[in-house]
Amino acid sequence: MGGSGVLGRALCRRFGHAGWHVGIHYYSHRAAALEVAKEIRTHGGNAVVYHADATQFSEVCKLARELKTHWHRLDVLICALGQATSQLLLRIPPHVWEKTLHTNLTGVFNCLRALSPLFLEQGEGSVIVIGSLASTRGARGQVAYATAKAGLLGLMRTTALEWGPANIRVNMVFPGWHPSPLAGSHFPAGISHLDHCLGRTPQLHEVVDTVFHLAQLRDISGQVFNLDSRLW
Repeated sequence: MGGSGVLGRALCRRFGHAGWHVGIHYYSHRAAALEVAKEIRTHGGNAVVYHADATQFSEVCKLARELKTHWHRLDVLICALGQATSQLLLRIPPHVWEKTLHTNLTGVFNCLRALSPLFLEQGEGSVIVIGSLASTRGARGQVAYATAKAGLLGLMRTTALEWGPANIRVNMVFPGWHPSPLAGSHFPAGISHLDHCLGRTPQLHEVVDTVFHLAQLRDISGQVFNLDSRLW
């Protein structure tokens, strides 16, 4: 879910170029999703584009039905939903707070609920939730975003415990900073890299390769992986 953003598109390409059948979800960036699907097909892969507002459970259920009809199974679910704000606690309007939490947290909850029957019927599968280091450290001006991502930690770990007996692995990664509309002007530069042990943000292809590898590991669940060099 969330296959039309910078990270989402890169993940779709990685799986598609490796020969996986890829379902690409989008909400508003249809052109980007179609472009990735076309690229995957050009390289001999198979990709289908799905539309849904993840904050609406009925729409995600419809997507799940379409996916089951087309593919008959689901091996890996990557939840890369994200919406950021740039407002301090004392200034953020209630409607912005609610929308940010609804997208980043409730959206993932809806995806897990709607797609769970596919995993549970199979008795196997892998879920990777894209989180943020802000969930553990906080972030000035990101109160709603950091709170939503902190909620994802509890959601991920609880789901891992509940779905473990069905052989479904659920993990989280912190992908670090990458130039994107989501990062916007907050993308760190120069002196802002001082909190990174290596003095730099991670390369997108390394993050994508790590997620691709993690999705296929059969004995890891309920874990959080920080993919840059910041301490937490």
